[in-house]
Amino acid sequence: MDKAEVTLNINGEERMVYIRYADTLLYVLREKLGLTGAKPGCLNGDCGACTIDVDGHPMKSCLMLAVEAIDKKVTTVEGLKNAPIQMEFIEKFAFQCGYCTPGFIMNCHTLMKKHPNADETVIKDWLESNICRCTGYQEIEEAIKSVLFKPTASNGN
Repeated sequence: MDKAEVTLNINGEERMVYIRYADTLLYVLREKLGLTGAKPGCLNGDCGACTIDVDGHPMKSCLMLAVEAIDKKVTTVEGLKNAPIQMEFIEKFAFQCGYCTPGFIMNCHTLMKKHPNADETVIKDWLESNICRCTGYQEIEEAIKSVLFKPTASNGN
């Protein structure tokens, strides 16, 4: 048997889907579940356009088989629902054509969860896993810093 019905936890919902054992998670997300935020770019893990969050870690969905996502929590850009980093990408104009933007947003979102006090070096290290051919990375860095270092009511700012 080369196909199976599996249940995947996608964006907090249990989703049943028929997959081939060779299907990548990127393919299943886009073609079987209609979640097109993760983009096919290089399809070999170099560009980061297909980045998603799997159990709190950024993952390039073109490199992960769908069967590997069973019993894991997968979050796509569609599951963020106006997260602060999404709003700051708009405010800081951190995109041009937009193709790579969902992957960058997912990578940045996970970065901020794992490193809420990230410094410039950590931010630059994390951004190396994604490629944008249209714009510089300065606006993306500004969006991350804006969220990380936003004054809160509790600190008097």
